[in-house]
Amino acid sequence: MQTRLKRWLFLIHRWLGIVACLFFAMWFVSGVVMMYVGYPKLTERERLQHLPALDAQAELLSPSQALHVAGINGVLEELRLANARGGEPVYMATPAAEQTSAQAKARQRNGTVIVDARSGQRLQHVDRALALASAAAYAGPNITTTYIDEIDEDAFSHSRNLDKHRPLHRVQLDDVDNTLLYISGKTGEVVRDATRNERVWNYAGAWIHWLYPFRGNVFNAWWSDIVIGLSIGGIVVALSGTIIGIFRWRFSKPYRSGSHSPYRGGFMRWHHITGLLFALITITWIFSGLMSMNPWRIFDSGAAPLQTSQMHGGPLILSSQDAVPGTLLHAAGSSVKELRWTRTLAQNTVSASDAQGASILLDSHTAQARVIDRQELDAAVTRLLPYPVRGITQLNDYDLYYYARDAHTMLGGTEKPLPVLRVIFDDPQKTWVHVDPRPGAILGKTDEARRINRWLFAMLHSWDWLPLLERRPLWDVLLIALSLGGLVLSVTGIVIGWRRLGIKLR
Repeated sequence: MQTRLKRWLFLIHRWLGIVACLFFAMWFVSGVVMMYVGYPKLTERERLQHLPALDAQAELLSPSQALHVAGINGVLEELRLANARGGEPVYMATPAAEQTSAQAKARQRNGTVIVDARSGQRLQHVDRALALASAAAYAGPNITTTYIDEIDEDAFSHSRNLDKHRPLHRVQLDDVDNTLLYISGKTGEVVRDATRNERVWNYAGAWIHWLYPFRGNVFNAWWSDIVIGLSIGGIVVALSGTIIGIFRWRFSKPYRSGSHSPYRGGFMRWHHITGLLFALITITWIFSGLMSMNPWRIFDSGAAPLQTSQMHGGPLILSSQDAVPGTLLHAAGSSVKELRWTRTLAQNTVSASDAQGASILLDSHTAQARVIDRQELDAAVTRLLPYPVRGITQLNDYDLYYYARDAHTMLGGTEKPLPVLRVIFDDPQKTWVHVDPRPGAILGKTDEARRINRWLFAMLHSWDWLPLLERRPLWDVLLIALSLGGLVLSVTGIVIGWRRLGIKLR
């Protein structure tokens, strides 16, 4: 029985390893590339930097007037004003998630509603001319724009957060970075930019690392299953190889050659030694990559959504008492790129953002600066969930569960301000909610399942550990060294497998 099991162990490792080592080598190389060049994304700061500034002298309708003309009388989650569609001022209305009427559901399916800020006309169709105008406004003066085509999905637009914007218009800029822009077919906004550097390196980085060749084609429906299946197969190959490697290594009495390995030289010896040295990190990275896919939804806790309207005293409902944009822009100062109306602690407020993402909070009626009262905020956040609050902690520094990564990384690109409040609920899912105390805005939530996922994925896969991230290039040296070791293990396995396959075929 033991002999039979050992034989099956050798057969599994030998023949599955031929395919698995090809993927291992690809993942090690592409992982190093991803340390420095990530998948294209348009960060919030980039979006604001490229928006034309709002003109305080422009004759624009008030929010309530524009929405009334457009026939939007329901409650909203938020409302934005920006020169986001062809460089012209538009209101972008997001219906509140709590709406249940047939009209509200239809609006949610269609996504954001775009309204001309001058006439109140609803804007829907996005054609070639509008896409070029949006690209020109994004690029600025003296940059030539060339319309390419309209696509549903390509190598650099697989992200699911772009689904609500499809189809996408592609426009090429004649700038230093040879930037490719993606314009929403629904709203006319620029929703993604991809520089030449990102496009070239992504074919050796994120695009191949995430097995995106299986996305956007006949394999698209099975992409997740393919990634999960290959990851499980890789773990089996690496584990079987580790067991075989240990069996064949003589820890006490060497072989006749004087070596502890039965292989005297060549690729077999290198594969045996590197396998013992780098098997653990290989298994760890494959396993953590599997965890990133949330296989079989093991990290879905079924936690209830946050009741934001309860926290803020109802959804956003605009009225004729709200100040007109010109008044708000004069109060906020120059170079405002976007105005954003929200409901904050039982009052309508407006956040005026500049090119750097810095914002001023204004009262939507008086246009006066508003300061969030900490005691009022502490009382309000307790209404986010129908469970007791175990505690509210102010974080003045990053920790293991709230930290910032570089914009190009998979988990980077989102602003992580400090200080923030961590609200800890005593619910079955052990939910934490992070709140920015200055605008009173919810930054995100995490539960016990997601915190476990943070350890099994981000910690094990990217080594998102603050003592390392804060001591670069130590982080870089360690990850590159381990990746090179894994690459040698993979390449020697490919050569051995190719040779054996050739012998069998002959």
